[in-house]
Amino acid sequence: MTFYKAQKNEVELFTAAAGMNLPVLIKGPTGCGKTRFIEYMGEKLNRKVYTVVCHDDLSAADLVGRHLIDENGTYWQDGPLTKAVRDGGICYLDEIIEARKDTTVVLHSLADYRRVLPIDRTGEVIEAHPDFMLVVSYNPGYQNVLKGMKPSTKQRFLSLSFEYPKESLEVEVVIKESGVDEEVARKLVAIASEIRQLDDTDIQEAASTRLLVYAAKLIVQGFNEYDACMHSIVESLSDEDEVLDVLKKLVELHFTK
Repeated sequence: MTFYKAQKNEVELFTAAAGMNLPVLIKGPTGCGKTRFIEYMGEKLNRKVYTVVCHDDLSAADLVGRHLIDENGTYWQDGPLTKAVRDGGICYLDEIIEARKDTTVVLHSLADYRRVLPIDRTGEVIEAHPDFMLVVSYNPGYQNVLKGMKPSTKQRFLSLSFEYPKESLEVEVVIKESGVDEEVARKLVAIASEIRQLDDTDIQEAASTRLLVYAAKLIVQGFNEYDACMHSIVESLSDEDEVLDVLKKLVELHFTK
């Protein structure tokens, strides 16, 4: 089963939401475990997970489906949202605020008491399977005036807020995911903690747990600890020379070149 360590009551809350057919909104920084959590809950609840990574060009047809043509003529092909609605499962829209607002409108009738999906192109109105669940996520740090969930959409969801794990828990996760020893894992977590406390640099995202696992995996494969941190953490966080110098010095406090 997918490895996941609960931080608070998110497992119990998600399970309750699934039992009551409530949609869930997950907020949290990049690499803090949102997607891993959904995969874990899909296995725990025995529901297939349909994951859609949202972006500017995501259209309603990408979610709902479209007509296609083959040698036999025209036929309809369900999109991931429609498949989950018909057959049951968790439809997970990752970084929902990256999708166009006219695309997210199709979610409204699924995220309230109606639980139906109208398909204009076929004339269908599909009632959601009892095991259908709608889950969306986004990173609050990316929100601005132009990108952000409309209040009318946000208020349709039960919300969960994720943060990076506490130090002891993050150490455990890094060890479990990579096989690195505890001393190295603690140093990696310490580096991430120090980076997350920086407030005078242009780093748009803090060091994620995911990056720590990458570094740990390189170390297990025989890479020098400093080099592993440079490739997995430092170079992934910035391209600015001044910022890179600051990050390098933080790494050097824990690992030698």
